[in-house]
Amino acid sequence: MSQKLTEAEISDVIQMALSDHVSFNDIKNQYGLAEKDVKKLMKSNLKTGSYQTWRKRVRDFGSRREYYK
Repeated sequence: MSQKLTEAEISDVIQMALSDHVSFNDIKNQYGLAEKDVKKLMKSNLKTGSYQTWRKRVRDFGSRREYYK
């Protein structure tokens, strides 16, 4: 991540990433964060179990919907 985000922006990115209706592309357009940067941010700000559950949901749901996350 090349830019510093405020706590409020980090919180907003996390909420967007946790939403099933917001794609990584939407986050990139708003905050300039690539998918790998969002994953790093999520991993460093969520508990391990929460992060793993989120990644599993993204992977599982992504295979059912072409443009998901």
